Amino acid sequence: MKTAGLAALAIGALGALLGGCAVGPAYHRPAVAVPRRYAALAGWTAAAPADAAPKGDWWTAFHDPLLDRLEPEVAVSNQTVRQAVANYRQALEQVRIARSALLPAIGIAGTATRARSTRGAGGQGPVVDSGSLEGVASWSVDLWGALRRQLEQTRAVAEADQAQLANATLAEQTLLATTVIDLRITDADVALERLTVRAYRDSLRIVTQQAAAGVSTAPPSAVIAARTALETERAALIALGVARAQYAHAIAVLVGRNPERLDLPATGRLPALPEVPPGVPSTLLERRPDIAAAERAVAAENAAVGVATAAYFPSLSLSAADGFVQSPLAGLLHAANDVWSLGASSTFSLLDFGARRAQVRAARAAYQGAVANYRNTVLNAFAHVEDDLASLRILAAQAAALDRAVADAAQGAGIALAEFQAGTVDYTAVAQAQAILLADRRSALTVRENRLVTTVALIGDLGGGWSATTLGDKSR
Repeated sequence: MKTAGLAALAIGALGALLGGCAVGPAYHRPAVAVPRRYAALAGWTAAAPADAAPKGDWWTAFHDPLLDRLEPEVAVSNQTVRQAVANYRQALEQVRIARSALLPAIGIAGTATRARSTRGAGGQGPVVDSGSLEGVASWSVDLWGALRRQLEQTRAVAEADQAQLANATLAEQTLLATTVIDLRITDADVALERLTVRAYRDSLRIVTQQAAAGVSTAPPSAVIAARTALETERAALIALGVARAQYAHAIAVLVGRNPERLDLPATGRLPALPEVPPGVPSTLLERRPDIAAAERAVAAENAAVGVATAAYFPSLSLSAADGFVQSPLAGLLHAANDVWSLGASSTFSLLDFGARRAQVRAARAAYQGAVANYRNTVLNAFAHVEDDLASLRILAAQAAALDRAVADAAQGAGIALAEFQAGTVDYTAVAQAQAILLADRRSALTVRENRLVTTVALIGDLGGGWSATTLGDKSR
């Protein structure tokens, strides 16, 4: 037993010395061109400082109680996120499997046999029991780093899945925020339609009274026109109920609930419009989980090149056993029955008709493809942020113009109604003024919605407060 133990230690030391190198390329993050500043900020810069960028619970910047209540549920109950969680857990287990391959496999082997020979008196020999009990160990020595590259690859895949989990969570959270905004805008649209219906009802009452009095500016056609306008707006008000129900159902699905179990009453308030400082473009590489996932995929493919390259070199396996063998079985665990063995085996492929070369080339091609995907992800990320910044700048100017237009249209509608009541204009002037006011109010509401949705998109495109520093191997 002592001899076998010393031999096993010697094999372990030899394996450690032989397993010191790892073939294949060392990994370096692919270089990407990063602009010094966002082009869309030229001539327009958010007033807030860069260190006020959303972090953690970014949705609280909108000051909407529904968002504050439902957003945390996305990370727990959303089924898309739960699927990403399962993928990440699976990847962590793959890391553990790859790490275990670096260590010896140790076990116990035992046999028990009963046999009878045909030799002897009467053709029947005695029954003989025999058996063995051994401790066995085997180790595939990682001479050229194939197993270490495999571990490196699985770690990178796990980190990519971790980033994908963060990306899925962020995507579902931003979708929830956008859907809540759509719900709030629909509620505001309902309020606007009710206000319009009330105004049209008053106009119909006035026209009807003047037509009954025989006022020349209120002929029967004016009464019909006023009634038509009122019924049209009533129909539009009813139709908004469909959109609101669909938004409410979508919100329930996003938080993992059945629609009938989520009550979403109207509040009459729109979410606040926060300012989101974009920071400098270079920080985007660390703040976007999809960029981090693409970069980790490059690292995984780089390690796969090393795995493929190691196939060019011979493999070495070591084995050791120590135990007892006895026939007959009685007295098996006696010191005299102790046996031990040490072994080593090596394999090397001399001719594979180009298979290994093709595997290395395939791995390198996969690496180049991952690099291209990473750079494309970065380019798209910059483009999305530029789009958001440009949209917010333009929408802010549009909102200011529409605010002035709404004020003028409201004044014009009031004047037209007063002139109609005075008999100086016919009902056509009132109808046109009211239609202009309604259109301007709807446009202003749409722009408000676009600004809120684009702000959510900007927060998402900036990473939502996520950071690549949270990535790491959590399988230990």
